[in-house]
Amino acid sequence: MILAILQARMGSTRLPGKVLMKILGKPMLELQIERILRAESIDKLVVATSANYENNEIKDFCEKNNIECFRGSENDLLDRYYQCANQYKPSFIVRLTGDDPLACPEVIDEMINIAKNGNFDAVTNTVHPTFPEGLDATVMSFETLKKAWSSAKQEYQREHVAPYIFDNEDKFNVYHFRQRNDLSMFRWTVDYMSDFLFIKKIYKELYTYNYDFSSEDVYLLLKKKPELLSINSQDKRESKL
Repeated sequence: MILAILQARMGSTRLPGKVLMKILGKPMLELQIERILRAESIDKLVVATSANYENNEIKDFCEKNNIECFRGSENDLLDRYYQCANQYKPSFIVRLTGDDPLACPEVIDEMINIAKNGNFDAVTNTVHPTFPEGLDATVMSFETLKKAWSSAKQEYQREHVAPYIFDNEDKFNVYHFRQRNDLSMFRWTVDYMSDFLFIKKIYKELYTYNYDFSSEDVYLLLKKKPELLSINSQDKRESKL
């Protein structure tokens, strides 16, 4: 089984509550889930949030929309992921973050296929980025996640999911997924209000007419209307390990 775990919480320091902010009348999280579920290789999706009271809204959203929700540690994200995955014991986990509403199902499928067919412990496009920020994903085997969970001791290795794996690539067979054209300068994620306004504009331009628009459609829109890039051009890329 291929399990997608989508981490989400309300307590963002820069843009609190962003995952449930609405675009065209729908919570941003719902729009991202629509895109993720278009990935043909994913068998199940679970939203993983923390047990903090403020995240009750995410639990309520999931219940209303028949989406499975797991609640775990607020700060030990590695433990949250492992405890969630351990309920299902999938062959592979797809790690995704709830602030990427332009997630690309084709990229997700390709990374899953590489992990399965190439006998890799992990496949990631985050360490050496060539995709727009917002198409970030890491695919790892359940055994790899379990090993990281049991071995990681440093605080930074536990407040994120995969640093222990990438710190110890001599112990893991890791594939760094890249595309030929480097588009890592683009921001398709939501950390700040300017990012949200950019994403909102993209959805207004594309989703209104085609709910399953592709990443290629976004590229073409930005080529046609390059002024959209100025909306969040001042924001800098951040690591999502």
